[in-house]
Amino acid sequence: MILVLKPDASQEDVEQLVAKLAWMDLQGIALEEEGRRTIAIVNGDDAKTDLKQFAAFPLVETILPLTQKFKLASRELRKQPTVIQIGSVEIGNGTFAVMAGPCSIESEEQIFETAAAVAKAGANILRGGAFKPRTSPYDFQGLGVLGLQYMQKAAKAHGLLSVSEVMDPQDIDTLVEHVDILQIGARNMQNFSLLKQVGKAGKPILLKRGLSATYMDFLMAAEYILQTGNPNVMLCERGIRTFETYARNTLDIAAVPILKALCHLPVIIDPSHGTGIRQMVAPMAYAAIAAGSDGIMVEVHPTPDAALSDAKQTISPLMFDEMMTKLRALGKVVDMNVL
Repeated sequence: MILVLKPDASQEDVEQLVAKLAWMDLQGIALEEEGRRTIAIVNGDDAKTDLKQFAAFPLVETILPLTQKFKLASRELRKQPTVIQIGSVEIGNGTFAVMAGPCSIESEEQIFETAAAVAKAGANILRGGAFKPRTSPYDFQGLGVLGLQYMQKAAKAHGLLSVSEVMDPQDIDTLVEHVDILQIGARNMQNFSLLKQVGKAGKPILLKRGLSATYMDFLMAAEYILQTGNPNVMLCERGIRTFETYARNTLDIAAVPILKALCHLPVIIDPSHGTGIRQMVAPMAYAAIAAGSDGIMVEVHPTPDAALSDAKQTISPLMFDEMMTKLRALGKVVDMNVL
């Protein structure tokens, strides 16, 4: 449930009420939206709780239901979309975030060349994998810490933020030191112990949808991160497994309006993993912005065919530049600002 407090409730009043709820074995999350202070009770069963005891609190003006299982991500809790501010970059406020870079960081030269190209074309976030989860143990697994160091320097040199995947709790501190956004990959979407630990790292989180995850599965995974007190979570639709085998995955564009109706978190689309086909990346990026997504994540490499991982779905800097030109035109139609 949500306790809407009276207009004259102070911050001290809120803290005292949260402490009282804790004494009652209830977890209260203090929020403020449109000038009103509220407290969301995120544990317990509303149907089995006597609401009269909360109505009797002097500070409580109204009690609202919180019906979704994903309480902290729910639109019931926050009607206004979450805006994530990282430096000068806003994600989720009408600005179309573009994350671009190689699937794997292969060398210092490669990541610097890619960073220069995507920055020039209009990307604001450099992506790159340093610890790579590969289906085959014999495939390239990434450069590790050295790759992160290369990407950190490349991003800084070209005025970009950076995002990279964390696979193991022991690597969290290292990634926090080198990148701006921590990515949880599809394979780890329901690695709940990892979600809890990465949420406490204090960095924005890009959470990718699992290969066979429902919307409820996806939002409940986000809830694990939000419950740590980290509000800066982005949801990334990257395609799901279906009966279709022509494409690598089936990109669920409908996820954008559905997730936005259910929750207040920014939604990002990954057309590279969503299709696995180079020629399909740009069309699906156009579909993403038309559907109302808050950004895209695409794989770009100076020589795509020579990429050590995901070559078939990686686009060239020229293709990326052409795609960005069209995205700017589409952005004007759907009121999205594309750099």
